[in-house]
Amino acid sequence: MYLRNPDQQLVKVIVSGPFGVGKTTIIRTLSEIPPLKTEEVMTATGAVVDHLDGVRDKTTTTVGLDYGRLSLGDDLALCLFGTPGQKRFHALWEDITRGALGALILADTRRIEDSYEVMGLIEEQGIDYAVALNLFPDSPQYSDEELRKALDLAPETPLVACDARDRSTSLAALLALAEHLLAFPRPPSGGDAALALEQS
Repeated sequence: MYLRNPDQQLVKVIVSGPFGVGKTTIIRTLSEIPPLKTEEVMTATGAVVDHLDGVRDKTTTTVGLDYGRLSLGDDLALCLFGTPGQKRFHALWEDITRGALGALILADTRRIEDSYEVMGLIEEQGIDYAVALNLFPDSPQYSDEELRKALDLAPETPLVACDARDRSTSLAALLALAEHLLAFPRPPSGGDAALALEQS
């Protein structure tokens, strides 16, 4: 089930965001294969370096990467690579993001400032992105204008809302990214993959 159809072209998409924002969840929701994940139980030692404000109930964390796959027809599949959210794992970023066509950055309106560092890392890699607000039951509500200003988003950068547990809203967030990449095409980060989305 993990081997791809040889007739499919693969497009690498990064799913990123700060610690505890729902990256593993959205990949699990979207993936057509059982996702590969590197989640481990959080320990007292990790609590010293992992800031848990807003995610007090979190008991596991990604320590490597997550991987899922989503076919868009017989000839194209998106390979979804989830990055770890903690700063101590940022050494993995260059390898994980190499060759990516785009990134879906998840954000949490309860702690919007936690997204700044991740967005900066994605921008440093030269990867175009969309921002998806993963809505939690206690998420505060802000206008699009307020959120765009807080996140310092370019006018063309998509900003959408989703529930990472819900397939339809998660697909809509991924579609917003795909439409953005088609509207503003550029070569994939650090790789030679074709812009296969144009042919789908």
